[in-house]
Amino acid sequence: MKVEVSELTDVKILEPKLFCDARGFFAETYSQQAFSAAGINDTFVQDNMSLSLHAGTVRGLHFQAPPFAQAKLVRVGRGRILDVAVDLRRSSPTFGRHVAIELSEENRRQVYIPKGFAHGFCTLEPNTEVQYKVSAPYSPAHDRGLAWNDPELRIPWPVSSEKAILSEKDMRHPRLADLPSDLFEG
Repeated sequence: MKVEVSELTDVKILEPKLFCDARGFFAETYSQQAFSAAGINDTFVQDNMSLSLHAGTVRGLHFQAPPFAQAKLVRVGRGRILDVAVDLRRSSPTFGRHVAIELSEENRRQVYIPKGFAHGFCTLEPNTEVQYKVSAPYSPAHDRGLAWNDPELRIPWPVSSEKAILSEKDMRHPRLADLPSDLFEG
């Protein structure tokens, strides 16, 4: 597996090796040994999948507050997304910065997002399936979000606020400046 460090060094881009033949391909998408060698030592406890019917669907920016903070391993099974991670760790030199990476069924890339980051994506094609592993179970009491279109974040979303398809919940998330200052310590 090829591992690339993103602009935010704790966020990693992973490219599984494909073994192709006349039947198609085989790829190892997760190996505890390979991930550990890349410095990823989270134990993933849950797999999630979403289907977005329309291009321009925005999901996020989501995170869970401690002690249920989640690391995520995100990939696309069908379609294409712009995947975004925002550093929420106040003591981090990259606090408030983001990384945006295209994931698709063609490029087979995965993104590892550690605890302390908000995560979201925008679909670039209809009928897009996103699959992700998380390191903590979903906890409704710790479920939080960040405004996807907060101008302070300067995320180059491929859809305008007027045309984005969002859930009611995702339309009401606070801006970065309004998040508690002690949310993630480090």
